[in-house]
Amino acid sequence: MKVKAMALLPIVCAILAASAFALAPNELNRIGYDQHIGQPISSDLTFHDAANRTVSLGQLWKSKPTLLVLGYYHCPMLCTLINDGLIESLQELPFKVGKEFNVINVSIDPNETPEVAAVKKKEYLKRYGRAGAEAGWHFLTGDKQTIGQLANQAGFRFAYDPQSHEYAHPSGLVVLTPEGKISRYFFGVSYEPNELRSAIIAASNGQRGSVITQLILLCYHYNPITGKYGALVLGLLRGLSIATVLLLAGWIAWLSRRDRKGRAAAEAG
Repeated sequence: MKVKAMALLPIVCAILAASAFALAPNELNRIGYDQHIGQPISSDLTFHDAANRTVSLGQLWKSKPTLLVLGYYHCPMLCTLINDGLIESLQELPFKVGKEFNVINVSIDPNETPEVAAVKKKEYLKRYGRAGAEAGWHFLTGDKQTIGQLANQAGFRFAYDPQSHEYAHPSGLVVLTPEGKISRYFFGVSYEPNELRSAIIAASNGQRGSVITQLILLCYHYNPITGKYGALVLGLLRGLSIATVLLLAGWIAWLSRRDRKGRAAAEAG
């Protein structure tokens, strides 16, 4: 199941690499996660939910461990992979969203509206496919200041590109305890169900994870200032090129063998 999300990554990054962006190298270098293990997230930070109600974060985690996902709803690339990977993992868990734990998606784009959040909520709940999840899976929007406060507390460093009107941001999610303290980080776009289950159990008991090596996947890999692609994209493109060449060589070899067998059969006849 999780292979599907990872299989899309080369295609996504290759498409993205063809675009031009305006962020400088120093801006790109600062994007990522600072791991604030044990840091409390302010329960009184207020956002608008998908029904356009004003809610505080403390109201939403309801004394349950919570998965916090920062991104934005019109994100054309990475956010889709993050949520695809999350849904695939959640579908394999014995735990249910809204029962044993909650999920909170927060848009980092202050221009996104509750209407946009409602569309995403409907889409993801349908894909998740478990009854009762709507009470525990929240899709929020907010103002720039509140988003900034949450991002700082979660250690989520991102940047806005005015040229493309998109955000450069890291991939991953944050596991919170029932009190809203950071217990663990997951990085990338694919999350091992057993590890996610263990993290939810640990968070429910108020346990803290350790700082782990971060896998940096950014929805942003072409730098027009240097005119160069990032190492990830270059590696992916090289890999795709090699795979294409090998497939083509195999196809040619197969055709050659088939022709030889055909000629041999004709001569024998």
